[in-house]
Amino acid sequence: MKETPISSLPGIPMLLALLAVLLGCAWAFIGGIAGGNLVPVLAAIFAALTVLVMLCGFYMVEPNQAAVLSLFSKYIGTVKEQGLRWNNPFYAARKISQRTRNFESSKLKVNDLEGSPIEIAAVVVWQVVDSAEAVYNVDDYESFVHIQSEAALRAMAINYPYDQHEEGKISLRSHATEISKHLTEEIQERLAQAGVTVMEARISHLAYAPEIAQAMLQRQQASAIIAARTRIVEGAVSMVEMALSELSKRNVVDLDPERRAAMVSNLLVVLCGERGTQPIVNTGSIY
Repeated sequence: MKETPISSLPGIPMLLALLAVLLGCAWAFIGGIAGGNLVPVLAAIFAALTVLVMLCGFYMVEPNQAAVLSLFSKYIGTVKEQGLRWNNPFYAARKISQRTRNFESSKLKVNDLEGSPIEIAAVVVWQVVDSAEAVYNVDDYESFVHIQSEAALRAMAINYPYDQHEEGKISLRSHATEISKHLTEEIQERLAQAGVTVMEARISHLAYAPEIAQAMLQRQQASAIIAARTRIVEGAVSMVEMALSELSKRNVVDLDPERRAAMVSNLLVVLCGERGTQPIVNTGSIY
């Protein structure tokens, strides 16, 4: 079912017209009673009752709001014109907000791609774009949005690891833009039938589950230490290579393979050590 726009009458002119008719009915009623003529009296009563029924056709439409009109449970159309409006008094009007709304899902406990239990939550920004679908395609569109968003979040989370262990691999923690795009598409696919568009969906909470949080923290610390050591060794090897190259190019000293290996070992110890080294000055010949 798709939204069908329907016209409505402006409420203020219609209200003034009905009040004028009521005044005319009162004047005819009093005149009929004074003249002893029942016809004007009965006509005035009938007209007044008709006006009272027509007064039930007034309703208010706020900015960014839609009124879904139905007649005996049959969809008639949707009015989006703002202010006081009037339609058939037998129409039932249900107001649907089309303002931008957002909510934060509850913290869900799921397993990531590697099977590690994690806690995850998301903020979803959404808006009703088709009032007819929101009213008639689902029972409660707000509850539908919340439940389907959490289901989409679960489905998305199991497709990615929590952390990036391989270069170029998308993870929940390191690729916020890609994850947000995937989550938005996943939720939009589930909410399309409810006349809802998802404007944005982003992860608001991401953490390992408490039972493995300490172990994963140690794993992250170990990975950081390994990465730092790798960088230090790469730099130290480059510096040793440069030192040997400069010594050889300038003919400062001519080292045999054994002394060359000893010098490389000493330089690597100095450059890679965690603490400052204490130099020993050799006053004799190195040979």
